[in-house]
Amino acid sequence: MEIKDYIIDGADKLFCQYGFKSVTMDDIAKNLGVSKKTIYQNFKDKNELINILIRDRIVNQDLQMNKCVVESENAVQEVFIGMQDMDFFLATMNPMLFYDLQKYHQEAWLNFIAFKEKEIGKTVAQNLQRGIAEGLYRQELNVEIVTRMRLNQIDTIFTQNNLYDTTKYSLANIMVEITRHFLFGICNNEGLKLIHKYDQELKEQENHPKNNN
Repeated sequence: MEIKDYIIDGADKLFCQYGFKSVTMDDIAKNLGVSKKTIYQNFKDKNELINILIRDRIVNQDLQMNKCVVESENAVQEVFIGMQDMDFFLATMNPMLFYDLQKYHQEAWLNFIAFKEKEIGKTVAQNLQRGIAEGLYRQELNVEIVTRMRLNQIDTIFTQNNLYDTTKYSLANIMVEITRHFLFGICNNEGLKLIHKYDQELKEQENHPKNNN
């Protein structure tokens, strides 16, 4: 791994754990075992580091959303795969992260919001259209309104997570529960059957994890 990528990866882990504001360049250097001079040879300042980090996360998330579409057999499974990815992505994330990003790093925050509105919004709308075409979502759904509603739910996690007890539930717990509620609301009877099917498969995986040997 190149030094620049090593710094980004290490800083990302620290930011996820403690938030953007409380982690200094000194903290990053100490944690990674590199000099602060090395960090500044690769990044002008902390803000530039965060801008690049968020840009990379956006690229990775875009790739992951496309992967969910390709690997899924139907629209319901696409949401389930995405839900598992969200669980992994948000599991160790400090709830203050998005607040810090919005307040102290406007450029990165605006890039993130633009991605959510354009790319995530497009993915949600396409999934709704797919589910309707596959006979799994309710035919009368207004795709535009439901897409907006879904983006508002995502906003709740990123900008209003103080509505939930984040000392009791992780962002992953909250997002998964909101997503399940959303999925139950848009599915017809055939779609509900698939929800129960994939739920059962997840329970079996949890009870009988694959042997790594």
